[in-house]
Amino acid sequence: MSTAKNSDFLLEIKDLKKYYPVRGGFFRKKIGDVKAVDNISLELKKGETFGLVGESGCGKSTAGRTITRLFKPSDGKILFEGRDITNIRGRELRNIRQDIQMVFQDPYASLNPKMMVGSIVSEPLVNYGRGSEGKLKEEVMNLLTKVGLPEDAYYKYPHEFSGGQRQRIGIARALALKPKLIVADEPVSALDVSVQSQVLNLLKSLQKEFDLTLLFIAHDLSVVKHMSDRIGVMYLGNLVEVADADEIYRNPKHPYTKALISAIPQPDPRNKSKRIILSGDVPSPQNPPKGCPFHPRCPEAMPECSEKRPLLKEVNNNHRASCLLYE
Repeated sequence: MSTAKNSDFLLEIKDLKKYYPVRGGFFRKKIGDVKAVDNISLELKKGETFGLVGESGCGKSTAGRTITRLFKPSDGKILFEGRDITNIRGRELRNIRQDIQMVFQDPYASLNPKMMVGSIVSEPLVNYGRGSEGKLKEEVMNLLTKVGLPEDAYYKYPHEFSGGQRQRIGIARALALKPKLIVADEPVSALDVSVQSQVLNLLKSLQKEFDLTLLFIAHDLSVVKHMSDRIGVMYLGNLVEVADADEIYRNPKHPYTKALISAIPQPDPRNKSKRIILSGDVPSPQNPPKGCPFHPRCPEAMPECSEKRPLLKEVNNNHRASCLLYE
């Protein structure tokens, strides 16, 4: 396998697909696929935060779990530091997991309720033989302090903490092996609004301290803008727009992105922007529309949109969109 140590990209995704077979009939034969992730390509630069955003069910969480190899890809390539990790297994996969960690959406379901916090955070270190037994507790205590938890949290159980504190435990566990990439799957969506900003600011400060690259998955565009250097917008398993965070909010190109941005609440009631209301429901990923997947709901659809599938192309400098309006 080739290694591109001098590459600016920590992670490269090429034509990634994740399909789930649909079976039916007496013999449970395959009758179709649910196309959860359908041919997406993106790159993450070292040290950046890439925001992946879209409606519920668009495939962004599946994409994140496929990238971390929690799910096996159906097709495409995942390159980490220039190395193809798409189909690695066994010891190779175990070794690469040290560099790619995940923070999950539900901070309670992702923590073992029968384990004390000290054991939860130290478990990755124990599994990979990191550190001596004498220094293990000291290292875990240090991690708990860094994420804003008191040292006595070491001896407590997850149910003794609030949602925000439990998410901090999850973050400490993800940091234990000093990974290079963290995939944060909607890390604040299950938290009270009052503590969301605290957790987001914690992630930003830890990113600088640990030199992390973040793939930040969310459906709240205001949260994504606060966190991200670049943003990718997903719809029905497809990546429809990619650009710098400021550019995508100032000058959105894809009609779907325009609709999402128009739905962001304005803090100043005098600043009234026109809301774009999309018609219909999101189509089933088992039976996506022919042509552009967004055309049945698109207010700017043309006749050819129902026949021709657009490609993700550059429309401005470092700004790509998947729309026939720009072909």
